[in-house]
Amino acid sequence: MRYLSPGSLKYVRILALVVLFFFGAALGAGTAIVTAPRLMQRPLAPAPGSSAPLTPPAGQPVQFTASSPVVTIARQVGPTVVGVAAMTSRSFTGDGGIKQGSGVIFDGANGYIVTNNHVIAGAERVTVSLDHDQVYPATVVGVDERSDLAVLQIKGTNLPQARLGDSGAVQVGETVVAIGNPLGRAFARSVTVGVISALNREVTVPGPRGVEITLRTLQTDAPINPGNSGGALVNLRGEVIGINSVKIAASGVEGMGFAIPINDVRPIIDQIITRGYVTHPFLGVYNLREITPEMARWYNIPEGVYIGGIFNDGPAAKAGLQVGDVIIAVDNNKVASYADIQSLINRKSPGDKVTLTAVRLAGKKQLNFTVTLGELPSK
Repeated sequence: MRYLSPGSLKYVRILALVVLFFFGAALGAGTAIVTAPRLMQRPLAPAPGSSAPLTPPAGQPVQFTASSPVVTIARQVGPTVVGVAAMTSRSFTGDGGIKQGSGVIFDGANGYIVTNNHVIAGAERVTVSLDHDQVYPATVVGVDERSDLAVLQIKGTNLPQARLGDSGAVQVGETVVAIGNPLGRAFARSVTVGVISALNREVTVPGPRGVEITLRTLQTDAPINPGNSGGALVNLRGEVIGINSVKIAASGVEGMGFAIPINDVRPIIDQIITRGYVTHPFLGVYNLREITPEMARWYNIPEGVYIGGIFNDGPAAKAGLQVGDVIIAVDNNKVASYADIQSLINRKSPGDKVTLTAVRLAGKKQLNFTVTLGELPSK
């Protein structure tokens, strides 16, 4: 019997290990090729404690499955959103045309609808469409230019009615749904989805008579297009939390739409229905000019709002304010623009008292004035 030398024995062992590794690798690869397709076809096990599948049914994106609240909102709230057509000329051959917008039925029993004032401003005739077959002539119950709101009324039976929510409970990041008629009846009750981007945004827009108005709004990135004005902004409970009103349509700007909070809408539509008009607080000053930081440095005057005119026997005049005074604060809140003053005054009601801090330029004296707000004249 021949024996291998220790060196030869070591060589044989190494060779055997190499052969063993080679065949093991080949066997593993073959097994993977055969079994992998079968494993890939099996669904993944659900997460511990979860009975729901991880993927939606074929053909349905995750956020829009049949159980999505957006589907329910579209079915239940959609019918309460109507189309509003405002005809601004008496005949089709005359000047003007038709403005298209949206509205929300908030009182089905009486046929009351809220929309934006700018949708119907200057209209000779207004119609409301529930669908292509249901078109009603509408009566303008009243409008409020300051809040850009209007109430219409139609005579119909079995009208649906939206459920109004609480915009004071809305949070940034909350999912919302916008429903309206972008570009008119051809795209009636279009549904778009987004989030609340910000609260208490102040947006200044032109009024129907050329006077700028400042709206306190909810900002959303839910797409809002021309014709959506007056439509509904809805939370995931199916409650209307805002009336879509404005969007920024500048080049390079995306997803900046604004809705009037429903908590601000409620008292306006209540006053319109009960009185036919809305009362707003009146300070009694006009021809206001902003004193910017640059102007303040150049002329050595305080930053604030310069009073260019005061109504005789108005609230400001009775309190002792004079032309040439510079308002620097309202109720200890610093102001730098007319929009700042309007925002603070609009939180009050006629008859309320407000403290204005102003600098009288003649002697550079800072004075406080207690003003009892009046009621803004309707015209």
